[in-house]
Amino acid sequence: MSHIGLTMDDGPRTTRSHRRRNRRRRRRRRLGSGLAVVLSVAVVAALVAGIFFGGRALFGGLFAPAADYPGPGSGEVTVTIESGSSLSEIGSTLVEADVVASQDAFVAAAEEHPDGSSIQAGEYTLLRQMKASDAVLAMIEGITVVSRVTIPEGYRENQIVARLAEETGFPAEELQTAIDGGAGLPAYAEGDAEGFLFPATYDIKPDTTAATLIEAMVSRFGQAAETVDLEAGAAALGLSPRQVVTVASIVQREVLREEDMANVAQVVYNRLSGACQENGIPTGRLQMDSTVHYAAGDNGESVFTTDEQRQIDSPYNTYLNSGLPPGPIAAPGEAALVAALNPSVGDFCYFSAVNLDTGETKFGVTTAEHTANVAELQLFCRDSDLC
Repeated sequence: MSHIGLTMDDGPRTTRSHRRRNRRRRRRRRLGSGLAVVLSVAVVAALVAGIFFGGRALFGGLFAPAADYPGPGSGEVTVTIESGSSLSEIGSTLVEADVVASQDAFVAAAEEHPDGSSIQAGEYTLLRQMKASDAVLAMIEGITVVSRVTIPEGYRENQIVARLAEETGFPAEELQTAIDGGAGLPAYAEGDAEGFLFPATYDIKPDTTAATLIEAMVSRFGQAAETVDLEAGAAALGLSPRQVVTVASIVQREVLREEDMANVAQVVYNRLSGACQENGIPTGRLQMDSTVHYAAGDNGESVFTTDEQRQIDSPYNTYLNSGLPPGPIAAPGEAALVAALNPSVGDFCYFSAVNLDTGETKFGVTTAEHTANVAELQLFCRDSDLC
């Protein structure tokens, strides 16, 4: 029997060749499987590491304490809390003002405090960069500012009462009673509050009354008096503190610009001393329109006085009476007090506003100079309704 194309040696050689190929395939499969396992382990390890570190960052961010300042803070800032504000809204307001580091820290601190929900609407004066719990405590224990009222320099007592009544809601009668009581006035005020209700901005708090508001204004005058060293300065001029405040009140009413105040004070003292007699001013006669307006009972809506007004029988009419009027005619600010204590040096005997828009005032020594300045004012008044 013959086998075409096959020899005796073909069979065994073919079998050995197959076995070698199979062994190579098995080694490749084992190598591939091992590599797959290694790669799988690496992937799993990477996933585990990602979960661990990513999760730690995620959950650490979720559960880490909210940003908070260590406190106690510094400086001062006023924040306004609107009516109906939630703790979150309050926190946002405080963050904007840099009072607290984060809204969450404030809310958490407020929720932890038993009275944290009792924070009221109003204005609070707080430190910058406070610890959230300190800010909460300050707002709980602090007194809110319900409103503010500003008294301008040069206001007279009747104007002050009207402004306070309008802005605060306190009855004018209560305010006037508090003023007439004279509480806190310095002895040199001689029981008269005119000129001693200091022009400034005052906070109206929940516990503010008409009486405490007036006391605050008198107290604020006391602070200004200390700042300018009123009593010692008056003594150096040979005047009483009340007389200096009277000069300051005239200065305050006569000019608008602080830069002119010392010159007005110079004119006052030159006229009082008789230094202006040669220039047409009787010795000791101030001849100030501001005092005539006070005597007339008006608030000086016009810069001029009439012949009739200048004949009013009143100790405040400095056209008829020599020397200072009996007391202040308005509430001077600190700049006017400084000017009254430190008049400029010179021979000025006259002054006149020449531009009521800007408050520009010109000064003169002689009657002729004054006449020219008044003519300039009259020219301005032709085209202005301020006169």
